[in-house]
Amino acid sequence: MMGKLQKSMAKLPCPESNCLSHHQVTIETVHGANLALRQVKCDVCMQENNQVCNCGHVQRMQVNGNDGADHSFLHAVVNMSAMLIGLGQLSTPYALENGGWASVFLLVGIGVICAYCSHLLGECLKKNPSSQSYVDIGENALGRKGRVLAATFIYLEIFMALVSYTISLHDNLITVFPGNRLKLPGAKLSTSQLITVIAVLIALPSLWLRDLSSISFLSWGGVLMSLIIFTSVVCTAIFGGVKANHSIPVLHVKNFPAISGLYIFIYSGHVVFPNLYKAMKDPSKFTKASIVSFASVTSLYTALAFLGAKLFGPQVNPQITLSLPQHYFVTKIALWATVLTPITKYALGFAPIAFQLERNLPDSLSSRMKLIIRGCVGSILLLVILVLALSVPYFEHVVSITGSLVSVCITLILPCAFYIRLSWPQISKSLLILNLSLIAFGSLLGVLGTISSAKLLIKSLVRDHST
Repeated sequence: MMGKLQKSMAKLPCPESNCLSHHQVTIETVHGANLALRQVKCDVCMQENNQVCNCGHVQRMQVNGNDGADHSFLHAVVNMSAMLIGLGQLSTPYALENGGWASVFLLVGIGVICAYCSHLLGECLKKNPSSQSYVDIGENALGRKGRVLAATFIYLEIFMALVSYTISLHDNLITVFPGNRLKLPGAKLSTSQLITVIAVLIALPSLWLRDLSSISFLSWGGVLMSLIIFTSVVCTAIFGGVKANHSIPVLHVKNFPAISGLYIFIYSGHVVFPNLYKAMKDPSKFTKASIVSFASVTSLYTALAFLGAKLFGPQVNPQITLSLPQHYFVTKIALWATVLTPITKYALGFAPIAFQLERNLPDSLSSRMKLIIRGCVGSILLLVILVLALSVPYFEHVVSITGSLVSVCITLILPCAFYIRLSWPQISKSLLILNLSLIAFGSLLGVLGTISSAKLLIKSLVRDHST
């Protein structure tokens, strides 16, 4: 019996991270094809002769959590930077313009804090080498409740990020297809809404794919989009005939709570960092990799924020792509990149939820039936996301709420709380005070940002429905 079990284990091609927590194929935080492929491998091992995935059991038997790790320092920096670059960059010029140029200190400060919190996750993994993922750290720190808490925030962030992507898709599609008029008899939908519905329906069949290896390369779409958008803004400043002569206000303190959510959202990638730590040949360089990655990404965001705000001033759109000259060729490329990226993200974004759903289904169900249930649930969720995106088409407010309500917990509050709990017997007084202060700071930003963003969202809804 033991020999048969060992033979079965040897056939399982599981990655280093736990099946429950594979956020590395999610929307904002994942752009590495290798990590996406590891998720696919875990999907393969979930059903070997209709058996439930045993990843967690296999992993807990490993003494050295870094067995087979082959990522170099440079590889880790590239992957981490790629995970941090994404949808949030569209709103950085808008955030800087609304907060004033002094708000750049908030942008950089949050980046520094989030880099420190990534270091804390590495320290938590050092204390428990058997931990493989973010939810494992939560379980080691707070027991089963910690695991459920971490997983809940992960899935909530996936859902809200997909809503944000769909709103972005809606806003940019009408610019990509100007002058087009569509009308569906009996449906009170605008042309932009109908085009968005069509685009989402085109993407819907991808949710039925069980083997994502054929589309895992799309996980790099966010990186490509980011580079195209930044290049487009630079080209507009140099060749587009738009002068960067707008004056950026010094400070708008009243707008800080709302823009803090935007700034936090762009640094959301911590769920994947434990996987990167485990993949490094030399995990002792993880903190250094975090510093380099956050410094690089923060520099990119800061440059884009200042350039966009100087180019368009108070008229800057919450999505910088919508402020670029529409006749400009580079703008058209940026718009298409912004439109195509959400369409390619749905299947990868739903993967963690779908895999966990499939694991929880009864073993008596056939593989085909599990696939049907998984596809139906994914399709229903996508349609719910579509309805929400069309009902609440306010990109900046939804992103800000996501950052303030969810991302702040994943990137700041939970890493500090997990570290304090795991280090409690040995933690120094200074470190304890520092981490408690960061938890308080994150909680303050979260509460104020959520309230402020929710008020602005409600105000926008009331205004638009009253006209």
